[in-house]
Amino acid sequence: MPQTTPQSHFIALGKAVVKTEQRAISALLDRIGDDFSKACELLLDCRGRIVVIGMGKSGHIGGKIAATLASTGSPAFFVHPGEANHGDLGMITTKDVVIALSNSGETSEIISLLPLIKRLNVPLISLTGKANSSLASFADINLDTSVEKEACPMNLAPTASTTAALVMGDALAIALLEARGFTENDFALSHPGGSLGRRLLLKVEDIMHKGKHIPMVNQQTNVSDALLEMTNKGLGMTCVIDGSGLLCGIFTDGDLRRALAKNIDLNATLISTVMTLESKTISADKLAAEALQIMDENAIGALVITDSNNRPLGALNMNVLLKAGVV
Repeated sequence: MPQTTPQSHFIALGKAVVKTEQRAISALLDRIGDDFSKACELLLDCRGRIVVIGMGKSGHIGGKIAATLASTGSPAFFVHPGEANHGDLGMITTKDVVIALSNSGETSEIISLLPLIKRLNVPLISLTGKANSSLASFADINLDTSVEKEACPMNLAPTASTTAALVMGDALAIALLEARGFTENDFALSHPGGSLGRRLLLKVEDIMHKGKHIPMVNQQTNVSDALLEMTNKGLGMTCVIDGSGLLCGIFTDGDLRRALAKNIDLNATLISTVMTLESKTISADKLAAEALQIMDENAIGALVITDSNNRPLGALNMNVLLKAGVV
């Protein structure tokens, strides 16, 4: 039977790991200098793609760095050095730049690729923990990702070193993002299927209820009939228009509760006497995220979409935004 480990010991070990990795990251600050700037310039001038290579745990970090670069405006992909030694090196062209990760700087699968990379005359940036290693010496630019020690108590399992390499890769990606003038719209275009893309690309007109699905009554309608319209359209509100078809108010579930508190006669009371007069509106060409912001700032659950003449074009509520993935 294994010995029972006190809860306090687990907590202490966890904190020790975090502190070790914090020191590894902090040490990188003094290494962001001329070599880092030159690496950014090389990557920015790349006319092909950024090819990231790494073995083992460094390979996993390399895959993430490649993905971050690609999603922030710098075309990149990961190549496994073992596969590259058996044909995949053909994926690298003379227009590319290679980023190679190896804490030791002596990973055999990467070292064996160096003569071929040299023959292609492809610029090489290395991220290593040893500045005098074979890989660092061969590279055009070496970025120092060395650590005082790994978070592993035996100083063996790649932990702090992989964290340092990941942070250095993130630093490169974000520096390039800024240099390229990469915008929110650019980011959304590369993430169309995710919630970020939906928040940044989806417009009000894409999700609003329109046409016969807009809850709408005339200002001379009684409250009882307005409630039927609200129920049929399912948005918990109805637009109220005047004789010219212009928006003159909105009636919501909240307005109904306030009206009922006054013991009104639903069949005899006109909607115009209990509606909210100055309702918040938005135009159809605005982002759905802007509609959400208006609703949050004003603590309202529904919004009317109007044209330039204040004529209702659509309506939506918080549930519509939820279903669209905007919230």
